Amino acid sequence: MTQVHTVRGLTKLWRPISSGSDTSARPGSSQLARGYEPLTTRVLEARGLLNEESEKFLAPRLAHLHDPSLLPDMDRAAERILHAAASQQPIAIYGDYDVDGVTASAILARTLTAIHPEARVITYIPHRIDEGYGLNADAIRSLAEAGAAVIVTVDCGITATGPAMLARDLGIDLIITDHHNGAENEADLPPAYAIVHPRRPGSAYPFADLCGAGVAYKLAWRLCTMHAASPRLPQHLRDLLVELLALAALGAIADVVPLLGENRVIVRSGLPRIRTSPFIGLRALVKASSLDGDRIDTDAVGFSLAPRLNACGRLGHAREALELMLTDDPLRAAEIARDLTRLNDNRRTVEKQIAEQALELAAESGMLHADTRAIVLAHPEWHTGVIGIVCSRLVERTGRPTILLQHQGQMLAGSGRSIDGYSLHAALSECSPHLHTFGGHDMAAGLKLTPDKLDAFRDAFTSHASRLLNPEDLIPRVQFDCDASIRDLTPLAIRQLELLAPFGRENPPVRVRLSGLRVSARPEPFGKAGAHIKLTLREGERSLRVIGWNWASRHPQTAASIPVGTRIDALVIPKLSTWSGLVEPELVDLQPG
Repeated sequence: MTQVHTVRGLTKLWRPISSGSDTSARPGSSQLARGYEPLTTRVLEARGLLNEESEKFLAPRLAHLHDPSLLPDMDRAAERILHAAASQQPIAIYGDYDVDGVTASAILARTLTAIHPEARVITYIPHRIDEGYGLNADAIRSLAEAGAAVIVTVDCGITATGPAMLARDLGIDLIITDHHNGAENEADLPPAYAIVHPRRPGSAYPFADLCGAGVAYKLAWRLCTMHAASPRLPQHLRDLLVELLALAALGAIADVVPLLGENRVIVRSGLPRIRTSPFIGLRALVKASSLDGDRIDTDAVGFSLAPRLNACGRLGHAREALELMLTDDPLRAAEIARDLTRLNDNRRTVEKQIAEQALELAAESGMLHADTRAIVLAHPEWHTGVIGIVCSRLVERTGRPTILLQHQGQMLAGSGRSIDGYSLHAALSECSPHLHTFGGHDMAAGLKLTPDKLDAFRDAFTSHASRLLNPEDLIPRVQFDCDASIRDLTPLAIRQLELLAPFGRENPPVRVRLSGLRVSARPEPFGKAGAHIKLTLREGERSLRVIGWNWASRHPQTAASIPVGTRIDALVIPKLSTWSGLVEPELVDLQPG
């Protein structure tokens, strides 16, 4: 039989269920399952969503968001900011250069000017290459010279002890809002006026996984209610907070936080507002991405909008992305959006070149051997702004935590990306004697070290990964929810499964396994350069056409060598064609049947 297996691992997603699972076994689940198609019921059961709490997941509402005052130091921070705004003391919003930092900065800037149009608001985003990530002393000094009385960080600052001490010495009230991993003890936190962080030591906040824009949104909400002295807001502030959900959703999706809990509420509410946003720059970005006629989902953000916003931070300066989110000039918005598209095209070219070179170096260095479970590489000519996203590509290709470094003056600066189950921040903490600085979270981080420490750091990091990871942890696995038949894939069932959207980290798209199918027609390439394939499968008298996006390029042997009559199992994402409305699932994987 022709080999059509395309991945090395296959596991059930969520907890196993039998094909004859009795949903009435759980109290109340039978009643909750009424009205659902059989496939929908099995998927909901597999994901533990046939219970009394499932309504919050399937129908998230803004009322499900937690009171922002529950965040540590929230009221102290909001009171100080409002006083500064009312008395026209300069307030500097200090953001990060990625999408999360840019959208967080825009959320606070728009909120402050809406509350106090006369407020003196300064926005500052460091240059990725010249200044690096996070608060830095030179920026603190320049903001002090500009008269800043308050500096509010967004999406950064939780490890900035030195800059916080400098701000204090200069008489600046520093308010840190962040979500990255920080000190485990209260005494080791930076000496700031206030620190608003959902996972701050001692925090009782009910949801730990907000992104930077999510924390900024909570601060914006509290600024509004404190200014109004009531949870009932004036109409213009209520409308603003609703529209700012679009920016918060962008930040959450781009930062790949779990799309559960409050993040799910924010993204579910914010996504539909992106295309019709009153923010001129956001609409210009949508148009430049050719999405102005489409429904925008998490894929559109992740593959079109976010890369454009990130592009200027990677190859230029992210202040242009922030200007786009704040401008009210349609001509300037269109100009910036075009520039970001051009930069993103350049970024893709540079990214591809570095990725190919890095894979070659990894192979030559023996880092792809079975007994080596991490990649650490450095190259003087790699672009600092792109190596982070190249790390992600190498993780996808190799299944290994990856760190890439580039020479930056007298230092090596770089980024890392990880795999599920391996905390990059914890690994760097253990290797910290070899590092100058580092920061981030479990899945992504930035770091600096001197060139003479590279070999020792590489040995320490790869040894740490080898101790904690087993060979099977590096095997790419395709997961699925449950088994299904072609008969189960009804338009109604697929529409019901859309209740599980938005999809993302910890809430992946629904995948089902169709077993014992036969290929009833040769794969048919379509699209630009025949990059995609259409495959017709048969189960008894029923047939089904599935779409393999980019299969002709990603799996050329599979796409070209499946004989008619081959028996296979297929993993698919149930979908309806946007053109015809017919059932046309997306192909994920094939295995011999």
